[in-house]
Amino acid sequence: MRAEGPLMRGTLIRRYQRFLMDVRTPEGDLWTVHCPNSGSMEGCLAEGAEVVCSRSPNPGRKLPWTAEWIRLPGGWVGINTHRANAIVGEALRAGRIAELAGYQEVRPEVPYGRDSRVDFLLTAPGRTPAYVEVKNTTWPTPDGGVGFPDSVTERGLKHLRALARTAKEGGRAIVLFLVNREDGNFFRPAREKDPAFAAALRRASRGGVEVLAYRTRFRIPEVEVGEAVRVDL
Repeated sequence: MRAEGPLMRGTLIRRYQRFLMDVRTPEGDLWTVHCPNSGSMEGCLAEGAEVVCSRSPNPGRKLPWTAEWIRLPGGWVGINTHRANAIVGEALRAGRIAELAGYQEVRPEVPYGRDSRVDFLLTAPGRTPAYVEVKNTTWPTPDGGVGFPDSVTERGLKHLRALARTAKEGGRAIVLFLVNREDGNFFRPAREKDPAFAAALRRASRGGVEVLAYRTRFRIPEVEVGEAVRVDL
């Protein structure tokens, strides 16, 4: 996935009101940019860190710039959570995720279950359809890994329950954690942040839900799915 349009590089001044971020350019201009990340962003922010922002093609948008990536001592971190599905979708269509290769059709945002939409439905003649949920994962765990979530997620819990029902009914259900930062040696559920989600993920895994983790490879302005990351439940 490539960020189209002009990019702005600056330094982080602060993040506030959840979706706003102040960034100062090398020329000294101060811009308030959109920060599309509903999580706590703990471990993803450092005053003075380099931030890369993309410019919206919409001339009427109140905030023309969007925060995309921040560079911390451990490397780049993807802070635009809306990019995760685009990154994974591109990899699924190209067959770059080994466990999910070989499907002919990759459909996004498909209704399933009782009242849910799955991020991707993979289908091919003669194969069990695969239901894939993607989770943007950025919280640096105290033990050297990367964890999800960084705050309590009722939505994530709902998705796990829907996947577990799919697996119980004989379908193929996958939750893929996109480790959207360059540091961290493994993935694990963030029990410190949401013990209910962590317990539900372990139950779902025992019930047949596949748990995958892959790291983002950063070549800004291009990012793509890179290597698999060890999963520790």
